[in-house]
Amino acid sequence: MKKIAGALPAVLALSIVSGCARLPAPAAAPRLANPDEGWVARTLKRMTIEEKVGQMIACRFTADFRNADSPAIAALNDLVVRSRIGGLILFAPARVYETAELVNGFQRLAKVPLLMAADFERGAANRVTNATLFPPFMALGAAGSEDLAYQVGRITALEGRAMGIHVAYAPVVDVNINPDNPIINTRAIGADPALVSRIADAFIRGVQENGMIATAKHFPGHGDTSQDSHSLLPTITADLDRLEKVELLPFKEAIAAGVRSIMTAHLAVPALDPTPGLPATLSAPILTGVLRGKLGFKGLIVTDALEMGGVTNAFSTEEASLRAVLAGVDMLLLPPDPDRVISYLAAAVRDGRIPLARIDASVRRILETKASLGLERDRFVDIDQLRHRVAPQAFLELATKTFERSATLVRNETGVLPLAVPPDKVAVLALSSDLGDYYAGQAFVDAMRKKFPAAPAFFADGDTGQDALDQAFDAASAAEVVVVGVYSRLVDRKGSVGLEPRHIDLINRLAARPDGPKVVVVSFGSPYLLRHFPDVDAYLCLYKDTPEAQSIAVKALVGEMDVTGKLPVSIPDLYPVGHGLELKKIH
Repeated sequence: MKKIAGALPAVLALSIVSGCARLPAPAAAPRLANPDEGWVARTLKRMTIEEKVGQMIACRFTADFRNADSPAIAALNDLVVRSRIGGLILFAPARVYETAELVNGFQRLAKVPLLMAADFERGAANRVTNATLFPPFMALGAAGSEDLAYQVGRITALEGRAMGIHVAYAPVVDVNINPDNPIINTRAIGADPALVSRIADAFIRGVQENGMIATAKHFPGHGDTSQDSHSLLPTITADLDRLEKVELLPFKEAIAAGVRSIMTAHLAVPALDPTPGLPATLSAPILTGVLRGKLGFKGLIVTDALEMGGVTNAFSTEEASLRAVLAGVDMLLLPPDPDRVISYLAAAVRDGRIPLARIDASVRRILETKASLGLERDRFVDIDQLRHRVAPQAFLELATKTFERSATLVRNETGVLPLAVPPDKVAVLALSSDLGDYYAGQAFVDAMRKKFPAAPAFFADGDTGQDALDQAFDAASAAEVVVVGVYSRLVDRKGSVGLEPRHIDLINRLAARPDGPKVVVVSFGSPYLLRHFPDVDAYLCLYKDTPEAQSIAVKALVGEMDVTGKLPVSIPDLYPVGHGLELKKIH
């Protein structure tokens, strides 16, 4: 392949991106291997300081359709060809073929193979439309099955590698012990460090035994916060003893399981570094002292996104990048201005603020990671094989099984479940606390109406007025059973996964009537919502609001499947970790 000395014109670059030759597919799943140290040494020796720093940068790309005139494609080509960045991170919108085509094209442009990554927390479909979609990690905690977690990791790796993605920014090993956590919550496996470690380690094995790098995140632990680090800098106030027993334990176990990458957290942890207002991402005592020194991690340390408020509110892009590198970070993810960062860090090397050896150590790890993936030999994927490797029926069936195994019946005080009432005696409410999400429960209502065709249904979102909620109360009061689906999406910078107070009041008013209907609540998100209406007759958790989860919830409610999930978190003052009622299939 000819060397490319400068940026290509946008049209020519896109023709390279979209016109890759068909390439042979590997006969079996790719495997991680010992890196070719000769290639690593030769590649490192040939690099300029700017090229070395460029390897430490990863930038965002999406994989929807782009025309040859697209400025976005031209800008990405420029980052790959001129800035020589080390990797790209896939975000939605993305589609299967577009992802693979773009990845092949970017790889063809790159002097050194690119490390492609994505937040595949729920499988490849967490970013790529029509790949296999799994529930969030808390559902794996509820299912409690290491085999299931392994298979989810395996499928994530196989589909990701088929599209040219090498690194999963997963699993989340934060121990979610704060019920008000607005950004981790159901992304975590649970509140028990041992459960988190057991399920995460199985997922890591599934990913890495099938050719992809897994990433444990967010070090040193983001589970005990009530603030979102996308917006500001949370503080973990726990002492060292608690940190070692809770937050640090899953990272220690993940390292023992061989995890190849760890992502940092933008939060202050005074017990590990008392510097006021300093995020762990920028802390040498935390990253070099604890992670490298005490825990012995030898793999790749990557930052959480450097565009997040937990960093940008107090530090410039240049200062944050400098501090992160000095702290021990290997890759800087999503710095707001990558070219400025490269220039600034290269200058810092030349004037002695950063030792060259510090840069070389990180670049060597990055190159070794690429070589362990075999990218120095073959960096491309076979477009023709995608229809066979992404979302085959066996993968989709495993995903359905995962949703079903996670369903958790927390409460069934009056034996109202499985539902056994006349079809005209059920009412359905779908209450979303998110503005503009009025029909979040459409799939749930549709599935319920297949079983109860005469059931009146009511939708509400965070903007629905009190008069409409009062009308829903009056209509639902005439039923024997009211089934309520509650929705509050986990979204960065939203600040809460709580419910709209008027919706809570509606549920409690229905539950409080001594001669009123039985009330069944299904949470399609946070399991902690039961705290708001502890007297409902039944409470079922599905952990996510996907159409699959909503359909499976109805199967559970009417007795068409076994319900076996166990709470992976405690609901304060109500139910402990491990609680869960079994409901047997009746038809």
